[in-house]
Amino acid sequence: MTEPAPRGRTGKTRRPPTIHDVAAEAGVSRGTVSRVLQGGHNVSPAALEAVNAAIRKLGYVVNRAARSLVTQRSGSVAFLLTEPQERFFEDPNFVTLLRGCTAALADHDIPLILMTAGNEAERRRVTRYLAAGHADGVLLVSSHAGNPILAELRQAELPVVSCGKPLGHRGRLAYVAADDREGAKEMVRHLLDTGRRRVATVTGPQDTPGGVERLAGYREVLAEYGIPYDDRLVAEGDYSRTSGETATDHLLAQSPDLDALFVASDLMAEGALTALTRAGRTVPGDVAVGGFDDSPAALAARPPLTTIRQPWDRISEEMVRLLLAQIAGDDPSTVILPTELVVRDST
Repeated sequence: MTEPAPRGRTGKTRRPPTIHDVAAEAGVSRGTVSRVLQGGHNVSPAALEAVNAAIRKLGYVVNRAARSLVTQRSGSVAFLLTEPQERFFEDPNFVTLLRGCTAALADHDIPLILMTAGNEAERRRVTRYLAAGHADGVLLVSSHAGNPILAELRQAELPVVSCGKPLGHRGRLAYVAADDREGAKEMVRHLLDTGRRRVATVTGPQDTPGGVERLAGYREVLAEYGIPYDDRLVAEGDYSRTSGETATDHLLAQSPDLDALFVASDLMAEGALTALTRAGRTVPGDVAVGGFDDSPAALAARPPLTTIRQPWDRISEEMVRLLLAQIAGDDPSTVILPTELVVRDST
């Protein structure tokens, strides 16, 4: 049942405040109020403060439908994960990134639409929806090389910011990334500096930027220390816990003398710890283990994981900043953020 609209003292229905009411209350023009609502560009600090005070006092709420007719914008942004839906709930990094992007957009009063495109049918539905103008831009997460969704979004002339370097699209697409290669190098150096020499790795998928860059960092540090690269010490995972366990079983079968393991995500490292325990190997006594991300999985692991911390809050903030700049007409740009080694009990 619909609740009756609020009434004033005379018993008449009280209409919601309009942009004209806000302008009158603030003592500014309607155009100034409109500029404040669109981000505050070319508005003096005094006018900005007066308009925001009037909005609070009157309880003004933006009519998004009316605004979209004028601006030809939807007033929303899509968070697009190119993974199966179940991966969103399994991998804590995706939830952390979503939460950060939602908070950053909330500062601009912009809602976020969560979308997944983990298979061909989902990809077609998502691209049709986005190309129809239902979002002003896309925050793209977990992009794989060769996925046509990037080309389709660009063909639709949608502003896009990728989380991680988009393989095959550098220079043509905005992205925000942690420095995967340098983070991997710092971890492998740490493992070698503990006295280990048979350092194996479980890589991420080699069609993802993190998978490629973290393996490259591993190889570069081996060369620094004069240690030959050995294919038997390398196994590929898909960032899932199960793949980390399976890859570690494979490594132990091929190279039972391995004494350290760099795993390209904390979630895979949890699986690696399970495999090592089953094989009777102690951590860090027999095998030192390092992860990547500093996700909740790192603290939940037993023992707690030494890992590489990604600055997830800053990644979220920068992704939103670059996307809003593109929506406003700026050219695509990139940001690479430093990582940090966090030493815990697994090394």
